Amino acid sequence: MGGACRSYRVRMIRRRVLPASAAVWLTAATLALTGCGDPAPTPTPTPTGFASEAEAFAAAEETYRAYVDALNQVDLSDPTTFEEVYRWTTGDLNASDRESFSAWHANGYSLVGKSRIQTVAPLGVSTLGQVTLAACYDVSRVDIRTKEGISVVAPDRTVVQALEVVVDGPGRRVAAVNATEDLQC
Repeated sequence: MGGACRSYRVRMIRRRVLPASAAVWLTAATLALTGCGDPAPTPTPTPTGFASEAEAFAAAEETYRAYVDALNQVDLSDPTTFEEVYRWTTGDLNASDRESFSAWHANGYSLVGKSRIQTVAPLGVSTLGQVTLAACYDVSRVDIRTKEGISVVAPDRTVVQALEVVVDGPGRRVAAVNATEDLQC
C-alpha cells in the first residue's frame, strides 16, 4: 500500500484464534475505514479563486475592458450613465469616480470622444487575490468641456498613459488605476 499508510495490527488474543477469513475481512475493513492508500492529489487554487494565473489575468483584463467601455458610454448630462462605471469599480476608485462625475455633472461639463486601450499585460497576482495589469491607455481623443465649450483638460496631458491597473480577483472590480513610470507605452 502507499507510503503514507499507517500499519495496523490486529491483536490476536491467545485464547481465541480468529479464522483466517475473518482476519482478512477485519484487516480490509480497517483499511477501508481509515482511508489508507495514496491520497488523491488536491489542486492548489490561485489566490484569486481561478484555476490558473492565466485565467485570473484573462478575467482581470475582461473586467478592465468592461470598465473602459462603461467610461466611454458616460454622458455627463445623464447621471444614470454613471451607474455602469460604478458597477465595475470598488473602494477608492469607486469613490473617486463618483466624486468626479457628480462634480462634472453639477458644473454642466460635457465629455467628448472615446478612450481606448492600446495594450494590456499581466504583472502579478497578490496573496489577497488582486490581479495587477500593465496598460497603455490612449486618451488622445477625449476631452472634458465647460458649458462654453472650453476644455478643462490640461494641455500638457500625456495622451497615451502608462497605467498600473489593480483588479480585485474575487469581486472582479477595478480597485485602482494609477499612472506608472515603470511602463513605457
